Amino acid sequence: MKRSGRRPGNQDTRASILDAARRTFAEKGFDKASIRAIAAGAEVDPALVHHYFGTKEQLFLAAMNAPINPGELIPQALAGPREQAGERLVRLMLTVWDSPAGSAALAMFRSALSNEWTARLLREFVITQILRRAVGDLIDDPSEAPLRSSLVATQMAGVLVARYVLKIQPLAGADPEVIVAAVGPNVQRFLVDPMPEVFKQAAS
Repeated sequence: MKRSGRRPGNQDTRASILDAARRTFAEKGFDKASIRAIAAGAEVDPALVHHYFGTKEQLFLAAMNAPINPGELIPQALAGPREQAGERLVRLMLTVWDSPAGSAALAMFRSALSNEWTARLLREFVITQILRRAVGDLIDDPSEAPLRSSLVATQMAGVLVARYVLKIQPLAGADPEVIVAAVGPNVQRFLVDPMPEVFKQAAS
């Protein structure tokens, strides 16, 4: 007799959880997605989601096939003088993308440029796992965090597209420290420098 109800735990269930997680994260965003909702979408008990993936953050990284865990790397970039944080973040980005993990990151990035669902997931990944961590610990006024995060993203995404996707020379073949020296000050400004002209306009 065929049993009804929730699925038992097996590899098919693991795949179902990942599929449900991708749908839920893309539809609701990281903050509003819940383990309970993801479990309901996969027709499993929430305890099974925790069993396979642990925390919601770990599930999100698995759903993204993320080649790195920003929670482990971002603190390394933030450790050091505040006035050099922009350079350290750019250096970290280049180190990851020039490493073997860069191939997986590039595939995810390319997919996001042409696929709306992947773009939503990547946006959540960048905002919640990278920018929120990087900006949140540095700025003095939390109300400025969303705009500062977006401005930092313009620099990071611009470098990634030009260097790794379009491969524009001489940027594509430049020594990473050249890019750090060129882009780091812009990232630093968007992270922590006073920008009264920007936030006065944003508030009006």
